[in-house]
Amino acid sequence: MFDSLADHVRRDEHLTPAERIVEGVVIAVLSVLLFAGLYFSIRLAG
Repeated sequence: MFDSLADHVRRDEHLTPAERIVEGVVIAVLSVLLFAGLYFSIRLAG
């Protein structure tokens, strides 16, 4: 469950630049969806 820093570095060495961009975009989209959902649920409840 908890990987060491060396494990993370080893995994990141094998990522291509395109994979890093896709990973960043996916994280950004999921973050926006999460916070938008929280925002709208609070607006509807209030």
